[in-house]
Amino acid sequence: MGACASIQYSQDRGTLMITNGSPSTVMVIHAIDGRMQELRPPITAKNILNDHERDTIFLSSAETMFVDCHVPHVAGDEHLQPGQIYFIMPVSMSYRPISLQEMCLLAIKASIAIEKSLEVKKKMAKTTSFGGRRKRNGNNNQKVDFQVALKMLG
Repeated sequence: MGACASIQYSQDRGTLMITNGSPSTVMVIHAIDGRMQELRPPITAKNILNDHERDTIFLSSAETMFVDCHVPHVAGDEHLQPGQIYFIMPVSMSYRPISLQEMCLLAIKASIAIEKSLEVKKKMAKTTSFGGRRKRNGNNNQKVDFQVALKMLG
């Protein structure tokens, strides 16, 4: 199963949208260190966050982030949507509006995490064989071009 991501910037709404090309999973990116978890639904926000961590971190959907607006929290009982990207963020980021630069950094972290995931899947596909044939991924040539996205923002 291949995965890809694309970035869309809307100047009139000031939003940066990251979409995941894998509609059957939920991607959760840790904003601090860039780690990624790829999870299968059904899953809720409180399944992601441990009880003892809820005072210091929160979960937010990439689709609900807007430049110069506060980052909304995903409610604990809300079911995460397949094909979407979510970020685990420090609570300190919810006290002020998110800047364009911060959103770009999140997009870059997501791109790197997705690229690493694709590389791992590629390696696994090359080493896994069935009946003497190698298993191959479908669309491995799809890339995220952040240089183009950043030019659109400038």
